[in-house]
Amino acid sequence: MFSKACEYGIRAVLFIAKESQKDLRPNIAEISKAVDSPVPFTAKICQQLARAGIILSKKGPNGGFYLKKDSELKLIDIVAAIDGYSIFDGCCLGLAECSSSHPCPVHDQFMDIRGGLKDMCENTTVIGLAMDLNEGETYLKV
Repeated sequence: MFSKACEYGIRAVLFIAKESQKDLRPNIAEISKAVDSPVPFTAKICQQLARAGIILSKKGPNGGFYLKKDSELKLIDIVAAIDGYSIFDGCCLGLAECSSSHPCPVHDQFMDIRGGLKDMCENTTVIGLAMDLNEGETYLKV
């Protein structure tokens, strides 16, 4: 459902959040390896996320990317920064004219899925997911 950039962006932010809890600031190479993403693509995504204020960066020998300790970041913030809100509002078939009065073939079925996805993104915190990663309950790659 998410673009490839958004998938990698979510994974990158989760890894950065996990490392931030240990007072570490991973660099692009470390993030790329941890989320199994090409280095140039990871760099582009991290730049986009930093410009949006999702992640922070520090330059220099002890530099890298990090999140604020008290971050209340939610998944929807990452999705909005990379893919925008169209995934929650647009037609799943990409039609320009899709609505309840002029539905595409899967409009009604997709409404429930889209609503559930938006609800999950609005109510899921990055820190909560990072804590699951730190405890070994979830994984970013196989």
